[in-house]
Amino acid sequence: MNKRNNFGYKTQKKRNQSNKPYGKKRSALATQKGNKIQGKHSTINKHRGNKKKETLEVTCTGLSNEGKGIVQWEGKQLEIEHLLPGETAEITMSTSGRYVNSELKRIITPSKDRVRPICSYYYDCGGCQLQHMNEQAQKRFKQDTINKLMKPFGKPDPILTMDHPYDYRNKSHTTFGLNRERQIIGGLYAQNSHQLISMDRCLIHDPKADEIWKTIKDMMKSFKMQPFNEDTGRGFLRHVLVKVGKVSGEIMVVLVVASPIFKGKNNFVKALRKAHPEITTILMNVNNRDTSMVLGNQEKVLFGKGTITDTLCGMKFDISAKSFYQINPVQTEKLYSTAIEMAQLTGKETVIDAYCGIGTIGLIASQKAGKVIGVELNKDAVRDAIHNSKCNGVKNARFYQGDAGKFMVEMAARGQKADVVIMDPPRAGSDEAFLSSVVKLKPKRVVYVSCNPVTQARDMKYLVQNGYEVKDIQPVDMFPQTVHVECVSQIVLRDKN
Repeated sequence: MNKRNNFGYKTQKKRNQSNKPYGKKRSALATQKGNKIQGKHSTINKHRGNKKKETLEVTCTGLSNEGKGIVQWEGKQLEIEHLLPGETAEITMSTSGRYVNSELKRIITPSKDRVRPICSYYYDCGGCQLQHMNEQAQKRFKQDTINKLMKPFGKPDPILTMDHPYDYRNKSHTTFGLNRERQIIGGLYAQNSHQLISMDRCLIHDPKADEIWKTIKDMMKSFKMQPFNEDTGRGFLRHVLVKVGKVSGEIMVVLVVASPIFKGKNNFVKALRKAHPEITTILMNVNNRDTSMVLGNQEKVLFGKGTITDTLCGMKFDISAKSFYQINPVQTEKLYSTAIEMAQLTGKETVIDAYCGIGTIGLIASQKAGKVIGVELNKDAVRDAIHNSKCNGVKNARFYQGDAGKFMVEMAARGQKADVVIMDPPRAGSDEAFLSSVVKLKPKRVVYVSCNPVTQARDMKYLVQNGYEVKDIQPVDMFPQTVHVECVSQIVLRDKN
């Protein structure tokens, strides 16, 4: 896997001779000095062979969907990170056969939209991609992205942004390793690599979550706890996962370990609770597989009930270590409220909540619907949805484990009807099998909630070609400082008359 090329290329190249997750704590290598930004951004994989290298002056003409600056070179379109529209810059081009590497050497004319990133790890980490833009430029970029994707279906509404676009993540996980001095460090992997970036604070994480993992890092030495090393397979602590109930204040800490043998666990838990009495539950998750997945299958509660509770749109939800729950509850309330408005519920409708997860959208919709049917493949999520339904005293919602597409086809075969289908698929979007089942069932309205507008536009095209039309499109900035944006659309069955 390619390592991320950070600003300060010569220094970074030396550091990256080893792929092991250690290294001295670094401040951001990308520093702005006047109009100069030092560094390299590679547009493709490194390629050995005869290379041709030249320095060019270019002008950025726009942004890609990934927020990278677009420049033209010999009839080719190149994408360079951290370059803004209208900026002129000096870049170094390295060509080897059909492969091209682009290096951002310095910015000659900076954009008025450029700001200094407030995160000192911004250019090392890569988890955020837009901190070099001011808030208005970020808003404009995301709005333009949605406008282009949704142009065949109509004009989207103005994007719903966040008043305080930091500290919003209610879920975070931290990885641990050793630096060259064999000291324990904690932080995040650089984007598209296993290069561990030692850090003290992620500005989009909940601040309390960062405080907790730093306490755990400081405790590891006294408890003789070694971080897990992926290369050798030795060590104990792999990750720390923290989930925070933004409304309830409840906090879950999950210690992801390589072995179920946890020496001194009672004293460790006692010490952690003393340092952070706000923690309401602590779990040990055993992941002894050679995998990029954070959580393993074996789990043990060390303190508390093993879940936390939080409130969303007036409904309470129990959240487990593995359950999916939107990471930005402030913006989620805007997203879900918009989705319920688009459903146009009067209290009589039958609503299908496809891809229902732990039942969040369906249970919120149940307050205004006649009946809600939630369908989800993951049996654990269905169990959580049923539990959440009971906890909220909901009588008009039922949840089923299975394929939502097949479920709707069977409903249509039995002559059953649904007035509204709410769908919130994963980033890959839906598929033709599911979409065709929607067409067979013929609900009056489809409310499509998407975390990937690219696949949403693809799926909406299918529905439009099969008897539906798009009435409303609302983008929501769920992930400030990143290129990601969510979008909810109302799609209605066309009147044949």
